[in-house]
Amino acid sequence: MNKKRIIFIVFVLLLLLHQDCWNWDNANLVFGFMPVGLFYHACYSLIAALFWGLVMKFAWPSELEEWAEGGPDSSEGGAK
Repeated sequence: MNKKRIIFIVFVLLLLLHQDCWNWDNANLVFGFMPVGLFYHACYSLIAALFWGLVMKFAWPSELEEWAEGGPDSSEGGAK
C-alpha cells in the first residue's frame, strides 16, 4: 500500500473514532476524578497529534518545501 492510501485510511478511522457515542451515557470516572468521555478525548487528541506529526515527517511533499524556500524566482512563468 502506498503512503497516501494508509494516511487516508487512518484519517477516516480517526474521524469515525472521534464520534464516541458509546461514552455519552457512561458516568464512570477515570483516576477517580476524570469523566470517561474527557479521558477518551484526551487520549484521542494525543493519538491524532502523533498521527499528524508522523504524516508531516514521512509523507510531507519535499518538492513543495524546496519550492517555498526557493523564493519568488522559483515559480514557473513568474515575473522576473
